[in-house]
Amino acid sequence: MSLCVCLSPQVFQDLGVSVLAGASEGYNVCLFAYGQTGSGKTYTMMGTPESIGLTPRICQGLFCPEDSFSDGQNSSRVEISFLEIYNERVRDLLRGEQKKRSSLRVREHPEKGPYVQDLSQHTVTDCKQAIDLLEEGIANRITAATHNHDTSSRSHAIFTIQYTQAILENNLPSETVSKINLVDLAGSERADPQYCRDRLTEGSNINKSLVTLGIVISALAQNSQMSSSCQSINSVASEGDASTLGSHSSSLSGGGGGGRRHCFIPYRDSVLTWLLKDSLGGNSKTIMIATVSPSANSYNETLSTLRYAAHARNIVNKPRVNEVSGSSSY
Repeated sequence: MSLCVCLSPQVFQDLGVSVLAGASEGYNVCLFAYGQTGSGKTYTMMGTPESIGLTPRICQGLFCPEDSFSDGQNSSRVEISFLEIYNERVRDLLRGEQKKRSSLRVREHPEKGPYVQDLSQHTVTDCKQAIDLLEEGIANRITAATHNHDTSSRSHAIFTIQYTQAILENNLPSETVSKINLVDLAGSERADPQYCRDRLTEGSNINKSLVTLGIVISALAQNSQMSSSCQSINSVASEGDASTLGSHSSSLSGGGGGGRRHCFIPYRDSVLTWLLKDSLGGNSKTIMIATVSPSANSYNETLSTLRYAAHARNIVNKPRVNEVSGSSSY
């Protein structure tokens, strides 16, 4: 997992280009921003009309005519969905104007992994259509005033782009299907008894999901370090006396009664981590953006964010190209 400590929204060349390159090669890609309330996550991911963020820039990159990412491709299709997780419930942000949006259920496909049942998908053919859907979803997202921010996001938002490319190789059609998850997390915050009941409920659910995310990241990092240690020991054993090192390797990999075992990953403890299961520890190239506040009053929150980042750097994913040979819908 890559890591960027973000100080300004102008990071497209550092991060957005690699997101587009990974998608063009057929990989799943995830980019998410984490930090306390008011530290600049939404500004970095979505931006403003005067300074657009990473998400609209990535949409522009998919349709840029002089873009080199689509060289050699016969045709492509772009589908967009946009959801938010509010109080541990999933809501479709692109369902049109509904007074009360019903919550959607999360399912898990045996091969494709977790997905949201009945989530709307919208096919777009140009950048303007993609940006219009992004703006519609942002307008429907739940926000509220807090001590740190007048329009604080009270939900986690996941903007998903499914990028399908049809390729003709040796007169045989094939497809690559890449999923780009662009995630704007709600900010971590301390509970304040002066808040109304709704704000307290929102805050507790936000913190619950972020705590679970931290546990998942820590467990994944520990497992990655253990796997790396085992590989190093096995490499030494293959070069030296395997009989003297075999027992040590077995203990690290969980063999034997007192050996250390891989940590259980509690993905299902929150909707957020369940939906991001593949992005966090599976088939995805994942980038975490850590946003921090320069205020001395935010010292504890900044330290917590940097701890998240330190753990995330240790996670090793194994992404693979999502290619379907011998068939094409074009």
